[in-house]
Amino acid sequence: MITGGEVEQQTCRVEISGEVGCVHLPEFLTVMEGVAFKQAFQDCCQSNPELKQAVIDFSDTRFIDSSGIGALVNVWKVAKTHNLEFRLANVASQVMMALSLAGLDSLFEIQTSAASATATDTSNASVAGHSGSTPMVTHPSVASRTKRFIDVFGALVGLGITAILFIPIAIAIKLDDPGPIFFGQTRCSLMGKKFRIWKFRSMVADAEKLKHIINNQFADAKISKDENDPRITRVGRFLRKTSLDEFPQFWNVFKGDMSLVGTRPPTPDEVELYEIPEWQRLDVKPGITGEWQVNGRSTIKTFEDIIKLDLRYQERWSLMYDLKLIFKTVWVIFDKDSGAM
Repeated sequence: MITGGEVEQQTCRVEISGEVGCVHLPEFLTVMEGVAFKQAFQDCCQSNPELKQAVIDFSDTRFIDSSGIGALVNVWKVAKTHNLEFRLANVASQVMMALSLAGLDSLFEIQTSAASATATDTSNASVAGHSGSTPMVTHPSVASRTKRFIDVFGALVGLGITAILFIPIAIAIKLDDPGPIFFGQTRCSLMGKKFRIWKFRSMVADAEKLKHIINNQFADAKISKDENDPRITRVGRFLRKTSLDEFPQFWNVFKGDMSLVGTRPPTPDEVELYEIPEWQRLDVKPGITGEWQVNGRSTIKTFEDIIKLDLRYQERWSLMYDLKLIFKTVWVIFDKDSGAM
């Protein structure tokens, strides 16, 4: 038996049998356990160069959050650097739902356990407690039906306003820079689930082709910089200043990929750079607005600042806090407009 230290002994167990290394995970795989899991796996690979296969045993695991998902992705990358075959074994039903939501079911070889699935079904109320597309409650906001009701109601109102504004905005976009009216981009939602976010196009039609050229002009590669970006059109600057470009996102809210209030929706490229603790951002749905919006997104200069704001939102969350952020967002938008007049 090989373990990575005292903390790892409390959270996971590593066993070596010939060319196969097996990591037995704990009941809960969250941020602390995830960090320890990655460290134990790295120590195992370095201490046993003869390994050819890595098996991650989920027999005892009943809960995994976004940090646990991040730990699996990080460990898989370590396995690839050591040319190891990578396999998940004895995965219980609700854990499998989380892996599927994150898209890892197509990335990993996964063996489910009938016995584990049966045992899991009896404990869904205490661990998962949620049905539908959300496999388990990673944060109270995810399970709140009232929050979802507010989202649906707000999305319907927002879509109605969007329909009224569509024709003048569409004409302005077309006259300023010929091309599509809407811009779609892949972003990450709860547990890393990928979805297509929609906005009114505020950049030139070939903006994505110029992305890498523009990014090289900025020192921080973890977040994109809008300030002084030459790809933004004249109409686009107005749409962004008034936040009108984000109105099509009410469709994302209505579908359930986003919430009215939440964390900033990251791109897959950003998530690719995450360390395990940073995956906690994905314990809640991203929002059209949130801490980053009302605290002046143009003044947020670093990736670390975004992380702090997103985690602060999770700590402070309540229905009243969501409503407060919505009203503050409206105030910020109208205050910016009045200041420009």
